[in-house]
Amino acid sequence: MKLGILGGSFNPVHHGHLFLADTALTVLKLDRVVMIPAYRSPFKPGAEGMESSANDRIAMLASAVIGDCRLAIDDCEIKREGISYTVNTLEDIIARYLPEGKPFLIIGDDLADDFPKWHDCERILQLAEIVIARRLNSAPVKYPFPHKFIDNEVMNISSETIRQKITERSGWKSLVPSGVRAIIEDKHLYGYSPSSPSASPKASLGASLGASPGDAYFNLATREWSVSKNCTQAAIINIETTARENLSTARFLHSRNTALIAQELCRRFDLDPAAGYLAGIAHDLCKQLDAKDIMKLAKSDHKVVTDLEKGKPSLLHGRAAAVLLKERFSIHNKDILEAVAFHTMGSENMGPLAKVIYIADKVEVSRNIDPALRKMCREESLDRILFTVVKKTVSKLQSRELDLSEDTLRLLDRMKERNI
Repeated sequence: MKLGILGGSFNPVHHGHLFLADTALTVLKLDRVVMIPAYRSPFKPGAEGMESSANDRIAMLASAVIGDCRLAIDDCEIKREGISYTVNTLEDIIARYLPEGKPFLIIGDDLADDFPKWHDCERILQLAEIVIARRLNSAPVKYPFPHKFIDNEVMNISSETIRQKITERSGWKSLVPSGVRAIIEDKHLYGYSPSSPSASPKASLGASLGASPGDAYFNLATREWSVSKNCTQAAIINIETTARENLSTARFLHSRNTALIAQELCRRFDLDPAAGYLAGIAHDLCKQLDAKDIMKLAKSDHKVVTDLEKGKPSLLHGRAAAVLLKERFSIHNKDILEAVAFHTMGSENMGPLAKVIYIADKVEVSRNIDPALRKMCREESLDRILFTVVKKTVSKLQSRELDLSEDTLRLLDRMKERNI
């Protein structure tokens, strides 16, 4: 995978950021650009009252990239806190994402003059290709270090200008994606003050579960998308938007990372990448529902609920999500529903897509796992990867003295019998 890295405060993310990422993807022929929000930018200290929390900035980024699998979000610098050095971020990203060749570090020409002063800049040059994008200069400028230059159009937008416009009640809403605008308005960020009463809050997944067929539960989707055989982009956007609005930011990022890994695995094993992405983004839709709501949804698939699942209903969140996909989003693709339902405990009867989602859930880039396991995903057969992941999962659960699902144990035994 050819990888680009675009860091910044993203305070807030705006169309200029997305345009730059899109340009880099096209000009450099990248597979993906990872957008990395800084915990605290050493270059752009915020004015008092003009800042947003790290979680808000990640949430805005998440809403901005919905439906675009070419863009990923990584919160490694947020988790690290303090001021992160670029060299440490590069080492971390390379270790987890395993890019093809050096990743491309994209910086603006407003920062390029000071690059020789960056911490361990020589090491940065060893790790990455420096790509300079225009933000100030109308023509390329010579710099005393190896670099590539993107002759991009300059969009006259900055986060600082947007923040100022918000506090001054000047026009700003067209400068950011609609999802970003909604978060700013809902949370009154950057001094935003509504001029009219707020709209009624959106219904949550949990609040709607008590409705009967034909009531709100079956009509909550903002748009009436339908998926039967094919995964349309509209359906994916609708489901991904629902996930972002109903999951914590950390859980949503996990779901999106799972979707991206699943998409890659599907391409490698000649499966439908769109189906992999949809199942990945949806697999934890019900993860944060109340136990009684999870149980109610899961039971409606008319399958047996084990004693282990009765004692710990959260284990049923995959089955609950599969029911939700079918009843709320009209997803009738058997492979997708099976993949979502089986991703927690596995099944000896899993098909290829279900195997992909089970693996992707365990190896996505935010997980703290042995890098060799991710490397396996590039080299080994699907069943061999699954066998290794299941073994490691069982070993981890046993080390924590947790009860194991019969489905998981039967899956492991069946794979051992086949000498995978």
